[in-house]
Amino acid sequence: MNQENKVAALDAEAMSIKSVSLWRITWRRLFRRRSAVVGMIILGILVVIALTAQWIAPYDPLQVLIGIEPVKQRQAPCIHLFGCPEDQPQHIAGIDGNVRDEFSRLLYGTRVSLWIGLSTVTFAIVIGTILGALSGYFGGWVDNVIMRIMDVLLAFPSLLLAIAIVTVLGPGLTNALLAIGIVSIPSYARVVRASVLSVREMDYVSATRALGGSNFDILFRRILPNAMTPLIVQGTLGIATAILDAAALSFLGLGAQPPMPEWGSMLGSERNQVFTAPHLVFLPGFAIMLTVLSFNLLGDGLRDALDPRLAHNT
Repeated sequence: MNQENKVAALDAEAMSIKSVSLWRITWRRLFRRRSAVVGMIILGILVVIALTAQWIAPYDPLQVLIGIEPVKQRQAPCIHLFGCPEDQPQHIAGIDGNVRDEFSRLLYGTRVSLWIGLSTVTFAIVIGTILGALSGYFGGWVDNVIMRIMDVLLAFPSLLLAIAIVTVLGPGLTNALLAIGIVSIPSYARVVRASVLSVREMDYVSATRALGGSNFDILFRRILPNAMTPLIVQGTLGIATAILDAAALSFLGLGAQPPMPEWGSMLGSERNQVFTAPHLVFLPGFAIMLTVLSFNLLGDGLRDALDPRLAHNT
């Protein structure tokens, strides 16, 4: 038995070394893809903005400037560098319909949108990974019950199902995040289930089982760490989808509620001003587009970098 334990330990160490080497190769592949590098640069800038918004924003995003500065509702952007008179207060993105600085609200909206994407995807990944792992490992009636529930959720368009859930729970950002997380669970559960089904018959899993390893040890220490590659790609792309869905719910008045500086809510409140104050519509829309683009570029780069068929290019 001691000899068998030593063999198992050596196998585990070899797998660990192999995993480290694969991740190094993956990083090299990732940085060779210009689209992924562009996505990481954009995302890095957004993260810096989110972390430093309270210092770089010229105004409080909730502050109404009536009686404080000589500004008017939906005033056009004023940038001194581009010829705006020096006697007028500078507002880089103009003034919104409630006489608040639009630029400050856009900066703080970065923090809200990144939080939306990360929190919803984290929730969906945790629940989806547990359900998919149990389904793929145990099979039988456990697999049938879990996957049929996932099929029912997948039968509905995700945004319509999210709207229905928020309608039942009540409008608000927390309920919107919960709804988006729930409708995202099936995609992660199916990805993890497929990975577990392909990994559970590997030799090192059979060796661990023969040595008396528990189901918990086999599933969470042997199978799942080697089934995470597609989940990482799916999660990165899922953040972009979550941000879009949250913006859509806020646009409809079911997500973030005024006066929270959330891009979808900002876009929805000014949607009728596309000709009279286009900056209030285009700037939040551009911010959403840029954030979604960064995650999509990064996700595509990760998918290519983690594809074993591209190993000959490294």
